[in-house]
Amino acid sequence: MSEFKDIINSDRPTLVDFFATWCGPCKMQGPVLEQLKHRTGDDANIIKIDVDRNPELSAEYQIRSVPTLIIFKNGAPLWRASGLQQLEVLEDKIRSYM
Repeated sequence: MSEFKDIINSDRPTLVDFFATWCGPCKMQGPVLEQLKHRTGDDANIIKIDVDRNPELSAEYQIRSVPTLIIFKNGAPLWRASGLQQLEVLEDKIRSYM
């Protein structure tokens, strides 16, 4: 949990994908996030949090459906969306916080 807090407290934007291994849309989101990481490089952090293995984080951030994506910067949640998100939407959002 402290490592998670360290990452989201970064001055670089951090996209957190709250997912579940049994979730079909979550599986489809994975390759999109890999492409996003390739496009943004070291300018942004992209991490995945398994909601079943991290129920305390899921509760803290009120994750009610998966996938839920949240962009943090300096510890503050700046943007949030649930459901499968397109690469271009995610890239535009994360770049707006760089």
